[in-house]
Amino acid sequence: MAVRDLARKLTYEDYVLIPEDGGRHEILDGEHYVTASPFIRHQDVVSNLHFALSVFNRTHRLGKILLAPTDVILSPHDVVVPDLIFVSNERLDIVSEKNVQGAPDLIVEVLSKGTRQRDEGLKLHLYERYGVREYWMLDPDRRTAKVFRRVGKRLQPAASLSAESGDLLATPLLPGLAVPLVEIFA
Repeated sequence: MAVRDLARKLTYEDYVLIPEDGGRHEILDGEHYVTASPFIRHQDVVSNLHFALSVFNRTHRLGKILLAPTDVILSPHDVVVPDLIFVSNERLDIVSEKNVQGAPDLIVEVLSKGTRQRDEGLKLHLYERYGVREYWMLDPDRRTAKVFRRVGKRLQPAASLSAESGDLLATPLLPGLAVPLVEIFA
């Protein structure tokens, strides 16, 4: 649900004043969006992926994996809270004690009925605009993953994967990673 102040666009300074209420708050193009706490199935998928990426990253030490809630400040009017992010070692300077200040290398969103339209539309465009190198959308209901990779200034569809087909989730950002989708959606 968007909560809009028609007089002006909201900023990160407004965002930090929002009281903790258990919801996920984001500022997208200056508008305040609130999403209820995720369902257990959503959290299972995030947890399974986080575990797989963390184990891989612990061995290869390629960067930092962060879970929600982690604030990502893309611009003064765009503060997102993705389900999971990866920031490469080369770009760790964007990670501060409080938040991530700039586009992570990889953003993962787990789709739900309440966020699907925003994740597939507005957020995809924001991530493209601000330089995210790769964006994964995981769909627990369909047991699928859509992968978008940066080609020039655009995030282009790179893969459409499914657990039923035995597909593996992989990325050039984490060379050697190959996570079976069936494990993520277990």
